[in-house]
Amino acid sequence: MSIIAIDGTFASGKGTLGKRLSAHYGLPYLDTGKLYRAVGYAMLNAGKDPHDSAAAALAAQNLDASKLSDPVLKSGDVAVAASKLAVHKEVRSALLSFQRDFAKGGAILDGRDIGTVICPDADVKLYIDAKADVRAQRRFEELKGYGEDISYETVLAQLLERDTRDKTRKEAPLKPAADAHLIDTTALSIEEVVARAVKIIDATKAL
Repeated sequence: MSIIAIDGTFASGKGTLGKRLSAHYGLPYLDTGKLYRAVGYAMLNAGKDPHDSAAAALAAQNLDASKLSDPVLKSGDVAVAASKLAVHKEVRSALLSFQRDFAKGGAILDGRDIGTVICPDADVKLYIDAKADVRAQRRFEELKGYGEDISYETVLAQLLERDTRDKTRKEAPLKPAADAHLIDTTALSIEEVVARAVKIIDATKAL
């Protein structure tokens, strides 16, 4: 059993890395952010406020895993809602078992608290980051590709707000695990990021 934990900031490239490593090592992959986005989408559909911890917890408890592949989860509004409800202890507790069960038998998970909370005993821990302006440009291009009408300035402002919320929340704040390997993707291509990650993982002889 081998578990690779990938944590990092929004739009830093950890999702793309997770998929590439999954294909490289033949391990199942989970983008844990989609769990929170699915809850956020359910909240928006029900007309609920993401700040309502009780309603968010109930939505998390009734999460429909079959919805995780829905493209709508990539939308800007859903991402914002997910970030807001992710601060609730009740929501994080409701999704904890799902993530740990997925990791059993070996897996690659990416998120905000994989190496620190979900899988603290992971064989390899990676922390992915990049400069805010670069991440905002990546997200801006992604949203334009989905046909969303949004400015780069708005994307950057939302990203900075999200960074602050992720890093300062009381429950499972975003931070590198003490034994995480840091990879700054600011000036790297995805191929270079994958190559660095593979080198780190192979050096641990965990796989």
